[in-house]
Amino acid sequence: MLKLAFALTLAATPLAAQEVITTPFDGAFADATFALENAIISEGLVVDHISHVGEMLNRTMADVGSDVTIFDAADVYQFCSATTSREVMEADPLNIAYCPYGIFVFEKDGAVTMGYRTYPEGPMDAVEDLLARIVAAATEF
Repeated sequence: MLKLAFALTLAATPLAAQEVITTPFDGAFADATFALENAIISEGLVVDHISHVGEMLNRTMADVGSDVTIFDAADVYQFCSATTSREVMEADPLNIAYCPYGIFVFEKDGAVTMGYRTYPEGPMDAVEDLLARIVAAATEF
């Protein structure tokens, strides 16, 4: 019974409020995704999954009763770092809730933007540093 109460408490406890950090990319969407993949790989990481959010939203637009095109293109790259993940999860095992980490790229009205969400202060600063480093490398490409 105690385990269930603990689990319900965790489920009802909101994770810290998150903000989004964005950086403009000077170039085409395809160039941005190429630069992002290379920046992730340059960190010694592997892209676990690419979520093609823009394609999904465009494909399902009529199905949900909308005629609004939100993005010209939009992808979310998900990956994990064994080193950084171990660091933040040794500090607090509940930091598993934030893994895998993601960086998004989207094009809207001809402008390409790259970014990521923020995480709670403390051990998760290491993840934000990693994401900032990857985005900086990709946008300076």
